[in-house]
Amino acid sequence: MKTYAYGFPRLGKNREFKKLVEGFWGNDHTKEELVSGLETIQEENIKRYELQVDTSPDGELTFYDQMLDTAILCGVFSPENIEDYYELCRGKSALEMTKWFNTNYHYLITDFSEHAGVNFKLNLEHFALNFKKGAFPSVIGPFTFLKLSKGIAKEEFKKLFLDLVPVYQELLTKFNNVQIEEPAFVLDLTAEEIALIKEGYSKLSDYESKITLITYYDSIDWLEDFLQLPAKAVGLDFLRGKANLEYISHNGFPEEKTLIAGLVDARNVWKNNIPQSIDKLRCLNSKVADIVISNAAPLFHLPVSLVGEEFLNQNLKNKLSFAEEKLAEINLIAKYFNEKTIPAELSSESYGENIDIKNKVKNLKAADFIKPTALAERRAMHDENFKLPLFPTTTIGSFPQTKEVRKNRLNFKKGKILDLEYKQYICSEIDKLIELQEELGLDVFVHGEFERTDMVEFFAQNLEGIGTTDAGWIISYGTRTYRPPIIFGDISRPKPMTLDEIVYAQSKTKKPVKGMLTGAVTIIAWSFVRQDIPVSDVAYQIGLSLKEEIEDYEKNGISIVQVDEAAFREKAPIKKRDWPEYFEWAVKSFNLTINTDSKTQIHTHMCYSEFSEIIEYINQMDFDVISIEASRSKGDIITFFENIDFKRQVGLGVWDIHSPTVPPVAKMVDIGRRALKKIPKENFWINPDCGLKTRNWDETKEALLNLIETSKELRK
Repeated sequence: MKTYAYGFPRLGKNREFKKLVEGFWGNDHTKEELVSGLETIQEENIKRYELQVDTSPDGELTFYDQMLDTAILCGVFSPENIEDYYELCRGKSALEMTKWFNTNYHYLITDFSEHAGVNFKLNLEHFALNFKKGAFPSVIGPFTFLKLSKGIAKEEFKKLFLDLVPVYQELLTKFNNVQIEEPAFVLDLTAEEIALIKEGYSKLSDYESKITLITYYDSIDWLEDFLQLPAKAVGLDFLRGKANLEYISHNGFPEEKTLIAGLVDARNVWKNNIPQSIDKLRCLNSKVADIVISNAAPLFHLPVSLVGEEFLNQNLKNKLSFAEEKLAEINLIAKYFNEKTIPAELSSESYGENIDIKNKVKNLKAADFIKPTALAERRAMHDENFKLPLFPTTTIGSFPQTKEVRKNRLNFKKGKILDLEYKQYICSEIDKLIELQEELGLDVFVHGEFERTDMVEFFAQNLEGIGTTDAGWIISYGTRTYRPPIIFGDISRPKPMTLDEIVYAQSKTKKPVKGMLTGAVTIIAWSFVRQDIPVSDVAYQIGLSLKEEIEDYEKNGISIVQVDEAAFREKAPIKKRDWPEYFEWAVKSFNLTINTDSKTQIHTHMCYSEFSEIIEYINQMDFDVISIEASRSKGDIITFFENIDFKRQVGLGVWDIHSPTVPPVAKMVDIGRRALKKIPKENFWINPDCGLKTRNWDETKEALLNLIETSKELRK
């Protein structure tokens, strides 16, 4: 029984990727040092593969983003130097960004409305593809690339796809093996799209012996046709793609092809249940002549290694497996398949049981999810209470976290700073921020979140039933990293989590200060979640904890609360037929959280989501104000809100905080004016598109001054 693996994290065990790239941006590394360092990361990943599996690609790395690299590979972009490449990632020409399927990875979107009449051509020698030149490169497939791009009219898609296929023909002439990743094959595709895929891939039939065609994240609805596509080996997900197993069990598998069986979970950190995997493997083995064991999705969704997690609870650690350990599990499944004895079944029980919280969820009633006061009545209360001007200004929550802030937080964590000293330091940072917001003239303040490492990790550290790691980093986009918490038990709130800092900030100003919370869906989406109870129950447990926090805010005079749900769209299942079940509990968990005093104005924040697809569900969330990205989409995103009865207020994200470029007032005003064509002026706020944690203070002050001037211009 052979083994295969792909998608190992590019981050490096000590976040070398992040340090190299950001070091280059900061002029601490030369281009030569950057390239050499990235080549070392790729070499180390190849060595990891070689230790555990028989076969793997050796050309997976990128300077920043695989989808941008695909656009370069096909000749859509051809940046002349590394500076131009990164300009597309984070500069004035930065591409729009969105979530990769239903994961928390973000990719850069190619907009074909800006590349009309593009002539595709293979651009393999381009410097950005330096890491594709091994013996076995991995590339995003032509259908997935176009399907996840934008600006393509329905009638244009077929021509673009068929024009793009010859690039892959030429690519296949350069190598003996190419891994083509087509995760978009698991989407809800039309009969026309399936026919088009068959037509396009038929042109690759002369190179069938070179193609390893990989799919993941779900099952393929058109497996009979898929299995006839030219490829010597095909990869299928047998964890989230249960229908894949059912189809092959009933219909068999082509004798001439190799099945790469995705049996090891690369999207969650729990150890593989080897007996269950072997049961699936035996079922497949009775129908398939040649099987190879693999991971069921790219491994980059996982931290690199459990080695070094010295402070993780040992009971929890014994249940976990990161990317390196997943490679070993692939090996173990192959090893045990032919042996008479196999490991015992893994226990699926959690060890953080809380009967009280289980009963609270069990006893929830319909009224717990419905705010008693209607939106219009609440709006009248809020207008009378806050007396905000037209186009009120605010920020999303976090402000720049300097090296000093991070150093003090780390020293507190290590016990080098006592609790009182650390609290005094955080209060001093809040003092400075309140003073700055007064000087700038913002209308609604925030406290800056200087005490928080991450918008999810912070709450995980303050809730029972969730664990956190020291080095469990994964990439969210580009070089942006975070450490997903691990939800292992029933979740409860032993004490207030954010109250002291918010109340202190409010005591320093007469302007309203927003309480800042991360919503249940986003905490779940950006964590590794237990699998022994329904995820809806997990969401309600978190929702009840957050509701308690809001009630404490209200008792202490905080009258505006923001509950961020940045991952609301991201967590939706890939198959739209599964959406109603998901959105039912996702909406209810939010409405459970904010079902408190109606005098409290509830904000939420979402970023880089496909709003057109989910706007009806968003409208079921009973918030008062939603802040959204509008800068990279140039305000066009607001059109999604005009076709429904949307009476809630909208905060326009007129500043792209993922770019170091300070946007001029004229650009921000233009975004506002576009939006004003669609929604009444009384319903607009002006804000950045996301938190400011990663920006520096100089650009933050300059951009916020421009943002406030934008609001004044729009009032005129």
